[in-house]
Amino acid sequence: MTGAQRARYAGLLALSALLAVYELLFLPLRLDGTVLPKLGDLPFPVTVLVAAFTLPWLVVRASRLKMKASVAAGPLYAWLVALFAFIVVTPGGDTVVIADWRTLLLLAGGAFPATVKIGDVLARSAGKGGGSGG
Repeated sequence: MTGAQRARYAGLLALSALLAVYELLFLPLRLDGTVLPKLGDLPFPVTVLVAAFTLPWLVVRASRLKMKASVAAGPLYAWLVALFAFIVVTPGGDTVVIADWRTLLLLAGGAFPATVKIGDVLARSAGKGGGSGG
């Protein structure tokens, strides 16, 4: 990779980690009339949708820099590290991670679509490498 490509890749990794922090912080949003409209005080984990759309996009962008699974998986790794960092180390001793279904949904909603895109990168790189045709 060239220097410009490395800088873009570092930007993708930083954006992925930043998105993980924002998605985790806004995960407890509720339809309680404070930020969102009041509709019965229901939990509204909209950040799961944000993760489900942005993380695969970041994986695709990284794979365009270099068609290699380890490079394409970089944004997913950065996202997971940032997510788990807030689980282990909490700022000021406060609990950032909610211990309920929304956290698991965020983890699955971000990691699963990104992993599917990484599999797509693996399939394309195997196709370009010539593989053992059948």
